[in-house]
Amino acid sequence: TKPTQHGVKELRTVGLSPDMIICRSSDKVESGTAHKIALFCHVKPENVLSVHDVSNIYHVPLILNEQNILPIIQAHLDFPRFAGQALVPDLARWGNMAHLVDSLDSKIRIALVGKYCGLQDSYLSVIKALKHAAVEVERDLEIVWIEAGHLEDLKDDANDEAKEQHNTAWSELRSVQGIVCPGGFGNRGVEGKIATAKFARENKIPYLGICLGMQMLVVEYARSVCGWEGANSVEFDEATPHPTIIFMPEIDKTTMGGTMRLGARKTILHPPANGGEEPSLASMLYNVEGQGGEISERHRHRYEVNPEKVKELEAAGLNLVGRDDTLTRMEIAELPRTVHPFYMGVQYHPEFKSRPLDPSPPFLGLLLASSGKLETWLAVPKEKSAGGWGVGYPSTPSKKRKAADQGGR
Repeated sequence: TKPTQHGVKELRTVGLSPDMIICRSSDKVESGTAHKIALFCHVKPENVLSVHDVSNIYHVPLILNEQNILPIIQAHLDFPRFAGQALVPDLARWGNMAHLVDSLDSKIRIALVGKYCGLQDSYLSVIKALKHAAVEVERDLEIVWIEAGHLEDLKDDANDEAKEQHNTAWSELRSVQGIVCPGGFGNRGVEGKIATAKFARENKIPYLGICLGMQMLVVEYARSVCGWEGANSVEFDEATPHPTIIFMPEIDKTTMGGTMRLGARKTILHPPANGGEEPSLASMLYNVEGQGGEISERHRHRYEVNPEKVKELEAAGLNLVGRDDTLTRMEIAELPRTVHPFYMGVQYHPEFKSRPLDPSPPFLGLLLASSGKLETWLAVPKEKSAGGWGVGYPSTPSKKRKAADQGGR
């Protein structure tokens, strides 16, 4: 108890007196220990709570609820909205999820092909979104970290270490059931991302490209399918003969600070140009109408698919089924399911709105396809949503999704 007493003493020197103390420990804090902390730190014994080691993080709300954390908070803050009411959370589904995670034994390997794999916290939101979707499809997630630069063609003077990294990266990529290619900036590893998109497309491996990952999906398609030799993003090659990805016209090229396209933006869904009468995969995953249905997702980018190339890309078989509210900015690219089981790129960052029990639709689609469950899931009728996500729980936009939108702005 000594470190806790000392910590509270230090807080009091700056005028902060705790009303509740939550003790992080490997084992559950014993009653005698809690009473000692309460005595020397001047809080009520029932306000000393234990957050001890659990089998997975989703058990933490459950153990806090068991220790009556909500009545303690309610008594102290006296919420006018809930005057005279007891706060009793419905944690039944949450509890089922927490226990489900403990019992998952069917593993699924998803490659994360990134530029910052040395600092995995760079992809924390992506990791969580993958986890949420994996739990939804009842799979034990294993993320295979692959540095995009290691997938690029070796130089003639490559040393033994570079060769080993290259061979290992490709061996790992060939071993996975699905691939996510997240965003990034700068040209390092870009050709590796393009090679990843090509590998996934040709071998029908479920693929989700996010932001830069979506842009490189389009560049790869332009090169390999449209036959545009040297196609690239002007971010990496200003002299490219086929500028497939361009700088957004309203963004200042010389001023970097505060000039990105940020926050929640509408995406309008459109019927696919290829694939017959089948609705777009995006519209089915988001559970909104494929013609004019709206979704809202958060953005962070300066570059976009060149609007002048859209007709040619679609004529070559790539469906650009999501556009902004001006109908000129491409937000979602996908291949028909008759061509590929799951091949999708999104300009926005769907990971920012993913939640436990409410996984992001693109991530859910990736994990469904990677686990062989996508077609079965799509065959189950779902009530159409007027907007928001409309997937999972509930069938119409939830308050937390709207709150996530507001946070994005």
